[in-house]
Amino acid sequence: MSGTFVGMPAFPKAAHEAVNNPTLRGNLRHATHTIRAKRAKAVAEVSDWAALREAGKQIKDHTLRHLDRYLVQLEEAVTAAGGTVHWAADADEANRIVTELIEATGESEVVKVKSMATQEIGLNEALQAAGIRAYETDLAELIVQLGHDRPSHILVPAIHRNRGEIRDIFRQEMGAWGRPAPEGLTDTPAELAEAARLHLREKFLRAKVGISGANFMVAETGTLVVVESEGNGRMCLTLPETLISVVGIEKIVPTWQDLEVFLQTLPRSSTAERMNPYTSTWTGTTDGDGPQTFHLVLLDNGRTDTLADEVGRQALRCIRCSACLNVCPVYERAGGHAYGSVYPGPIGAILSPQLRGTASEIDASLPYASSLCGACYEVCPVAIDIPEVLVHLRERVVQGGEAVRNGNKVLLKPAKGHAAERAAMRAARWALSHPAALRTGQRLASRSRRLHPRTLPGPGRAWSGTRDLPAVPAEPFRDWWQRTGGTKDGAK
Repeated sequence: MSGTFVGMPAFPKAAHEAVNNPTLRGNLRHATHTIRAKRAKAVAEVSDWAALREAGKQIKDHTLRHLDRYLVQLEEAVTAAGGTVHWAADADEANRIVTELIEATGESEVVKVKSMATQEIGLNEALQAAGIRAYETDLAELIVQLGHDRPSHILVPAIHRNRGEIRDIFRQEMGAWGRPAPEGLTDTPAELAEAARLHLREKFLRAKVGISGANFMVAETGTLVVVESEGNGRMCLTLPETLISVVGIEKIVPTWQDLEVFLQTLPRSSTAERMNPYTSTWTGTTDGDGPQTFHLVLLDNGRTDTLADEVGRQALRCIRCSACLNVCPVYERAGGHAYGSVYPGPIGAILSPQLRGTASEIDASLPYASSLCGACYEVCPVAIDIPEVLVHLRERVVQGGEAVRNGNKVLLKPAKGHAAERAAMRAARWALSHPAALRTGQRLASRSRRLHPRTLPGPGRAWSGTRDLPAVPAEPFRDWWQRTGGTKDGAK
């Protein structure tokens, strides 16, 4: 995976800085609560939501079990429809393929419709190094790009910005990227949207190459699908002469009938709409209509390694709706940048450490960026048990063990900083395996309870600094049960 975001501090440090930013917290609270309430209302309209959720889960699991077959079927269908398929094992290979395809056209600029896969691999930076300028056309992505910023939300990348900040960014930066912002621009949504429309229109009409991602790929026909709310995607997908789509291999569904399920669950879970305003589909090329050259770059970049993990592979079901972010109490307070990845929030906490591994400090800390409250699992439209995967990854960080990296089985070393935790778990395992020692320890703890500290020493200080240590009872449970038989008055 691209190192674009790696190098940031571990999540606890980054989150500590974020929670001390009142403007950021206010922006996040307002936005997430608004989206959350609208989503709940939209979902409540559907009487068979639980059945749709289960259907989405089953379709995704079936597809992942037979991913090799469906990918070959997709390649054959895309090729038959006039497209060209490229396979990219990692970010470097994907960036090289896309760069060479653009250079072959002789163009030095491209327009992009929102694509998390290209953000994941750092495509914009790779193109810039090759002298090619990429223009983001999604409104939120445009704000992020003009502000020299990073996305902080899956659906609303500029969720951490308020209207006043966006107005200032447009005033200061638009001129350097193309058409400047209108004189006297205010922070009203209509004026901001109009400024973006005017700025982008000239790029749409001039660009010869477009780059997209895809929400779904239909194996039986080779069709790609993009759902969006602004129409910028439709412009990027139809006006350029050459279209290059970079898509993760997990985005495939077998049939159009399967796609029907997700076109119901995705808009309600993401934008709280019954359907997306723009649902664009394209299959290869058609003479005289749309791009005349189409390239599909199928991206692995850690996905087959993730697929090899029986517990962690469920993260590949994700349809990028962002519902888990909007209900997460940790994300609401820390924001997306603290996760050090293009995938923030609960899904990022389980996806990034699997795609990138847990060798870096930031990736080793992500499985702990959760309270394990389970709200993310409850709202997930494909029933990803995020808390289960978080606990699984925490075990991997602390204990190490077998994993698959770059297609090879490797033995991971335990991450640094967890020696005390491992020692405590080994001691607990020994005590729980020796009943006599456990009973003696419980009695000693009860009799010495008045001497117990209120906070833990050493590595435990961080845990007890925000929690009250539970009081030790005057009598161990086993002794109480033996004396009373489980009744208050001692009657048996």
